Amino acid sequence: MDSSLNRGSPQELPDKGKGRAENPTERTPLLDGQSSSSTLALNDHATATSRGESNRQLRSRLTMVFLVSLSICIASFAFLALLAWSYAAEASRMSPDDVVRDALVLQGPDRVNVHKITLSGEVWLTVDARLGMDAGVVAGVNSQPGDSFMSRWWKAFGRWGIQQLDRVTLTLSTITVVSRSDPSIILASVSASPMVVPLATNPANDASWLVPISIPVVIRPNSDTSAWIRFIRESWRQGSIDVQANVGQAVVHGGYENEKSWRTWLYQKMSDVRTSMHFQIAPIPGLPAPGHEDSFPSLHDLITLTTFHIASTSNNLDIRAFATVINPVSSNFNSTMPSIPFIVSLPANSSCPSIPIASVSTAPFTLTHPNITLDISGTVLPLSNDSTPVLSSFLSRYLSRESNTILISTPLIANLTVQTIFPPPDPPPRILRNVTIRDMKVRPGTPFLASGTIFARIVLPTGVDVDLAVSRVLPDVLVFDGEVPDTVGPQPVPPPLPDPLPEGAFGHIRPKNWLKAISVPTTSDGEDGMSYAVTAKIVDVPIEVLPGRQKEFSNFVSKLVFGSDGAIAGILGSTAVAARVRGLPLSGHDGEMELSHLPFKGSVRLGKKNMFSSRHFDRES
Repeated sequence: MDSSLNRGSPQELPDKGKGRAENPTERTPLLDGQSSSSTLALNDHATATSRGESNRQLRSRLTMVFLVSLSICIASFAFLALLAWSYAAEASRMSPDDVVRDALVLQGPDRVNVHKITLSGEVWLTVDARLGMDAGVVAGVNSQPGDSFMSRWWKAFGRWGIQQLDRVTLTLSTITVVSRSDPSIILASVSASPMVVPLATNPANDASWLVPISIPVVIRPNSDTSAWIRFIRESWRQGSIDVQANVGQAVVHGGYENEKSWRTWLYQKMSDVRTSMHFQIAPIPGLPAPGHEDSFPSLHDLITLTTFHIASTSNNLDIRAFATVINPVSSNFNSTMPSIPFIVSLPANSSCPSIPIASVSTAPFTLTHPNITLDISGTVLPLSNDSTPVLSSFLSRYLSRESNTILISTPLIANLTVQTIFPPPDPPPRILRNVTIRDMKVRPGTPFLASGTIFARIVLPTGVDVDLAVSRVLPDVLVFDGEVPDTVGPQPVPPPLPDPLPEGAFGHIRPKNWLKAISVPTTSDGEDGMSYAVTAKIVDVPIEVLPGRQKEFSNFVSKLVFGSDGAIAGILGSTAVAARVRGLPLSGHDGEMELSHLPFKGSVRLGKKNMFSSRHFDRES
């Protein structure tokens, strides 16, 4: 019954406590815990929602940070750009000429090393100097008394920027140097390598802030030497050197030449840059003060020949000399110079303006103070027939204690020839010594005739060591009654006769033709050059009685005939000498060099034995 009631009961009583699990039916859910799964899903959804909210907040914050940072960067960039523009605007107020005059400081050059001078006239050198750029002046950031707070801050930031930049590189196109007084006179063109210019602000008043630099430079002087001479004379007259440097293009960029950094952002190109330079000419010891046109020194005022030596070799005449040159630059300027070649010529005539006689060159030298010493060496050039009279005249004047005009040129500078003076030896040389007539015989007649052997010693000046072979002589002699007065020194006898005649002279002996001569080397004094004994015979050479000197002639003959001690005949005059010089490259004239007007002075003692009749002479001859 219970079981039927239970089966038929329309309502089921609720379970209480734990009962047996119901057997699964077709309506039983496949998964248990559906309620727990829903709860987890809700929890996951809440977590995801919370995470999304956090992400949105993070993105919002990052966006805000980015926008704020971007704004700050833009503002900073704008500020820096405005600041940089302010510095650039300040710098743009200065012209290139102002920059060179007020900001660029160059001291020196301290040293110039000339490496070479080409045949085209180019001078390759290196200039050592001290250089600095007061960039504070250019940018207007140097401290000034009375600056406001904002001005001090603005200038301090600018100085910091210049310190970070530190240096710039300056590249110049070819520099043309012209005279300021006449820009049409182009003096030279200069090419310089790019130079690194150090920057400074608030520099010291002295030169301690300047940085040593070394700049390779190539100078091409104007080949128009007349323009240079006009410029030099004008500068000397004004007492200053005033030039203008024209640069077609100047490029300034930050850093070194090939540097790759932020410094290269600084870049400026300038065209047609012109700047003026003024150099005062300081007084030069030993020379007239500059500032007057008539005080311009000549070349022989600057150069002094201290020693001169010429010697025979097998094929040449070698020349060696030392000269001093007044150094016109300041004592703190140093320079080295390479060997410089020169050609020495002698002026001739209108048909042949000059005759080259020697090729010499200087040894490399250094500028010293107060004088520069030049070591000069070279050789005598081959000489033509036309040059013989000119060279003979030069040597004759030199040996006769007279100065000569010479012309100096260099193949390094075209069309430049400088005239100067070649001084005679000091002390004056006595070329002909111990002149006498040995075994002299006088034959009476109209006129008197003289025969004998002329003897003389040729003593070359100190430093002239050449091998001579005297072949001919042509004497021109004045004969005196007694010794030649001391007041009358050795001198050439100008043709036909000196005027007035020297006191005591009564006779004149001059052969019509050259006399054959023989020379042999002799021992010379230690202070002289090489020495040679020369002899030449005279036969029946007329003794011409000088006009108005019959009385002196009669007195001499009376002494000669009636005097117990005979008579002393003084002889004074000059002679021409023809000689071969070993090593002298001379063509024509049998290789002989003729020297004229060599003065001499001597005497000869005569007695009765020196007189003979015509018959006696005929027997002896």
